[in-house]
Amino acid sequence: MHELSIAESILDAVRKELQAHPNARPKRVGLRIGEFAAIDSDSLTFCFESIVSGTEWGSLTLDIKRCPPLRVCTKCNSEFAVIDYNSACPDCGCPNTTPTGGDELDFDYLEVETDEFDRNPAA
Repeated sequence: MHELSIAESILDAVRKELQAHPNARPKRVGLRIGEFAAIDSDSLTFCFESIVSGTEWGSLTLDIKRCPPLRVCTKCNSEFAVIDYNSACPDCGCPNTTPTGGDELDFDYLEVETDEFDRNPAA
């Protein structure tokens, strides 16, 4: 189950980012995961929730956005999402296409909360 090591890596990355923002509390961390990345979203969510449960990170939630496999046509240069494992270009029918996405595992965002607020009396 490599999802556990991925969950631990996500938490390590959050900790590292928060070093630059000492007054911030993490609320949400977002990931983009490609359909061909061989990562089970439910297992990753379960592992992440397990490692943060009962810790100072307990309120941190994980948001996952699944990304379709993408390809680009070598003939007409059209980029398209692969549907039903059909990698031929839907625009020109060319079977020669190159993968451009679908196996990614990327951080999308980190949402934090701070106690700081604008004390502008004119507002």
